This record gives sequence, structure tokens and C-alpha cells, in this order.
Amino acid sequence: MKKMLFILNPNAGQRRANKYLADILGIFNRAGYDVHTYVTSGQGEAMEQAKARAGEMDIVVCCGGDGTYNEAMTGLLQSGADIPIGYIPAGSTNDFASSLGLPTNPIEAAKIIAAGRSRKYDVGAFNGRHFAYVASFGAFTRTSYATPQSIKNSLGHMAYLLEGIQELSQIKTHHLRFETDEETVEDDFLFGAICNSTSLGGILKLDPAVVDMRDGKFELLLVRAPRDVTELAACLQAVQTKKYNCKMMTFLNTRTVRITAPEDMPWTIDGEKEAGHKEILVENLQQAIRVAYQGRKSC
Repeated sequence: MKKMLFILNPNAGQRRANKYLADILGIFNRAGYDVHTYVTSGQGEAMEQAKARAGEMDIVVCCGGDGTYNEAMTGLLQSGADIPIGYIPAGSTNDFASSLGLPTNPIEAAKIIAAGRSRKYDVGAFNGRHFAYVASFGAFTRTSYATPQSIKNSLGHMAYLLEGIQELSQIKTHHLRFETDEETVEDDFLFGAICNSTSLGGILKLDPAVVDMRDGKFELLLVRAPRDVTELAACLQAVQTKKYNCKMMTFLNTRTVRITAPEDMPWTIDGEKEAGHKEILVENLQQAIRVAYQGRKSC
């Protein structure tokens, strides 16, 4: 019988997945899995469990938000086990799951995992710390880790918008230098993201036609601070039309990024806080992880 490590974050999102737990486990049992369940009670436990136990398993599955997925994925990579990971999205925003096209219904997501198909995807490394879909800084990035879990649970995605509005009065620009594979960009920026996703914070949507989550490249999006209403309107129009290469923005693809940044400027990694660094190396680990996939083949 195949063995599965099932990691559940019971506090993710609006705790909606908890009431489906018996149904989820039943789906996995009927698919021939001996399920070993671990319910987390704090940060870091999903990573520790995946790292310690993946070598004994045929698959690791996590149920929670993007932060839970990041931990489980990191633990699996650190274990060295060549097995797939399954993701049942149950967080407040689920950017990574949205980019993968995974259903938000826990039962449907479990059925995809039980079908046994998987596909390789890129993983990022931010000074060695793994990320599934984004490393970002500046406006609104603090919101993802500063919003209390109780507010996220009660208001869902609206919590991010409310907290983001409160941040506007505190927004400041940061001077950074980005050395990519082909060019160097240096300026004062309001926001920046090194991403492998079509959804950022549930607000900013990148065109799927320009995002390939398996090509070994990141999308680098940098937004300069608008100085007046005209420049603000240009930013908004660029976001709405998905035409990001304009005067106020820089958008390009790259395998690696070397960054010089303020040492006291915090970052957000897959929705979780990361301390500031003066020198940063971001690398794309092409197709480093196999993820349960609803397509027709495993690759």
C-alpha cells in the first residue's frame, strides 16, 4: 500500500477544509493510500515533518494556505526524496494554487491528488530560502504577514484590502539595484516582485501568456513611485491592461537576480516575512519539485 504524509494546518483561511477532513481522508484511502496525518500547531512544523518523514512516503500532501505549502515544499526538498507534493488550498488568498489552476473546493482538490498525476515546476531560492511563487517588497507586501489570522479567517481576502488601505499613509519608496541576466535596473521603487505566478496578493494578475512556471525563469516586476495623479493613472492602466513595460514599471524575465537593497527593508516570501538583506541572490531552480496536477500526464 502506498504511504502518504498528510499535513493539515487547521487555522488556515476560514478553517473551511476542516469540516471536509473525513471526506478527504476517505478519498485518499480509496485511492490505496495509507495516510499518516499530522495537524500543525505552529509555524515551521509542516517543514519539519516533511523533511523528517518524506523519505518513508510515496507522496506528501498539505492542506492550508500558501505559507503551509511553502513549508511542506521546503521540507520535501531538504529531505532529498524524489516524490510529488499535493496541495489542497485552504488559505485566504491561495495565489500559488490559483496559478496552478487548482480548485478551491477541498474535495475536488483531493480527487486531483488521488488521481496520481504530477508535473514538475520551478522553485525559487532567495539567499537559499525556497519559495514557490514570489519574493516581494514594498507597498502591500507587509499586509500578508501582518494581518492577524483571526481577521483573515473572518474576512478572507477582504482583510488584505483593508490592511492595505491602512498602509497607504505609511508607504515609502526604497532604492534598489537589480542585476539580471541581461540588464541592470536601479531606481527608487514603490513595489517589486520576483515571481513565478499569475496571481500576486489576489489583486495583481499577470498575463498567463507571459508566465511559464516551468521554464527556469522568473518574472521580475518593479513599480516606481508615482509623483502625481498622471503617473498614478499610468500605473493603474498598466495593471488593468496587463501592459507592464511602461514608464512607471519594469517587467522582464530572468533566471537569476542579484539585488542590492536597504538592509533594514523587509521582504515577503510566499506570504511570510523575511528579514532584510543588503546583498541578495535569487536563483531559479528549474523544475525542482513535482506537484500533483489535474492534467493528463506526469512529467
